[in-house]
Amino acid sequence: MARRCVVTGKGPQTGHNVSHAHNISNRRWLPNLQDKRFYIPEEGRWVRLRVSAKGMKMIDKKGISAVLKDLKKRGIKVR
Repeated sequence: MARRCVVTGKGPQTGHNVSHAHNISNRRWLPNLQDKRFYIPEEGRWVRLRVSAKGMKMIDKKGISAVLKDLKKRGIKVR
């Protein structure tokens, strides 16, 4: 499973660790992903999404139905 938010599309970013002696090594910043279940009252069922913290805030703001409608429009299947 990819480390990518279903709602926002956030994924890992890359950069460098820089020590005091200016030694550079590669590193990654991973998004704050959570496996979360959301209830859809219109359909009477639960869906599981892997969303970032910002994705959860978007779902709280817009509503799960609007977010799922947008996901279907983008071609992402939700079980």
